[in-house]
Amino acid sequence: MGGSDLFTGTLELLILRTLGHEATHGFGVGRVLREGSSGVLDVAEGVLYPALHRLEERGLVTADWRRTDRGRRAKFYELTAAGRDRLRAAEQEWRRHTAAVDGILAPRPGDGS
Repeated sequence: MGGSDLFTGTLELLILRTLGHEATHGFGVGRVLREGSSGVLDVAEGVLYPALHRLEERGLVTADWRRTDRGRRAKFYELTAAGRDRLRAAEQEWRRHTAAVDGILAPRPGDGS
């Protein structure tokens, strides 16, 4: 998996996780990612919205127009049943992969780390 594929898969997991809490608009998803990562994941709109559209095309999220708390019209995204299934599977994959990477990165006796 190339770096771009890794980022895309990770971003999709994070979006699904964010929408697993409640339906929200794209700006809200971006805010949750930024705030939840202490500013490390400040995903540009040009990356976030195409990812949301891909998830919608794959049937993992649905979208409909609603009013925000401030009365603005925005497209709200919500997980489908397939999206919830994909989220569970992706979380398991993530945990397995991060454990594998942690195992490789762990200091070993004599390596000077």
